[in-house]
Amino acid sequence: MNEDVYHEIVTQVKLSTMLYLGTKRILDIFLSLVGLIITSPIVIIFAIFIKCETPGPAFFLQKRVGLQGKYFNVIKLRSMGIEAEKDGAQWAEKNDPRVTKIGAFIRKTRIDEIPQLINIIKGDMSLVGPRPERPIFTAQFNIEIPGFVDRLQVKPGLTGWAQINGGYEITPKEKLILDQYYIKNQSIVLDTKIMFKTIKVCITGDGAR
Repeated sequence: MNEDVYHEIVTQVKLSTMLYLGTKRILDIFLSLVGLIITSPIVIIFAIFIKCETPGPAFFLQKRVGLQGKYFNVIKLRSMGIEAEKDGAQWAEKNDPRVTKIGAFIRKTRIDEIPQLINIIKGDMSLVGPRPERPIFTAQFNIEIPGFVDRLQVKPGLTGWAQINGGYEITPKEKLILDQYYIKNQSIVLDTKIMFKTIKVCITGDGAR
């Protein structure tokens, strides 16, 4: 392959990537705004339920690791008691006893994740991408599973390939393998497929914990 052909291929790849990322960003903003308008009443109702069930704020911020290792605060509806991590950060389990009754429902239906549409509009996240992990777990998993931080090559997502193919129950290593597949094959077509399958997951509650 001569140098001119090589540079032409590289240029085409860069343009294709820029077009994909630009289109994805436009869709992220548009769909997130529409989603917030549609789901705001649901979020408000469950925020009231949360306040009635347990003391403390209905929403909470939690530090996560985003694109290229940048930290940001993810916004969620609170699904656990306010003292859920009094003994330090803990990895959530299936049927986690720290989860409240309302919390169990909003986790199963993913309603607790809806406020993250604000993170998407701000640019911290995308609709589709690897789910963002907390700094302490990102560091821990990267020691146990070399290359875990490869997930940080793209923006984290509200949903992702790992979520629709394993949910919360898969291991960090399995999650990495699925996220690596997404990073290698990401496209508008794959993103659309993931979003439609996510709707099914929300309806059926598959993979909740």
